Amino acid sequence: MSDGISIDTSSFAKFARDLARVDLALKAEMRKEMKAAGEIVATEARARAGFSTRIPGSIKVGVAGNKIRVYAQAKKAPEAKPLENGGQDGTFRHPVFGDRQNWVSQPARPFLRPALEANGAAAVAAAKRAVETALREVRSHG
Repeated sequence: MSDGISIDTSSFAKFARDLARVDLALKAEMRKEMKAAGEIVATEARARAGFSTRIPGSIKVGVAGNKIRVYAQAKKAPEAKPLENGGQDGTFRHPVFGDRQNWVSQPARPFLRPALEANGAAAVAAAKRAVETALREVRSHG
């Protein structure tokens, strides 16, 4: 996997542990809603990566514990990480067709970080709603 961006929801860590003891259907529903929150950023990232034929299809959302992760799969689009360039504009250098004697600079084309900057607040709000909904459900069941 290439480096991606994460929405850190560590303040929900205790809730995630408590949720692990709750009905599996509720846990699955919250995971689905958290993934939908990540899709807000992923959809924007796919649009921003439209310059590539492989990168948009490699962009995935993962939910693990208390984190939502939006990333480009390195196996499907190995060029994604260098083009993302840590979310920074500028250039990166690479060998021409693997020829380590012949290096060139190429403009970066960040797509993940700008997508997070554009839609991060909406994604966090959606994740917060998912957690609040699950909390209400847990509280209503004692």
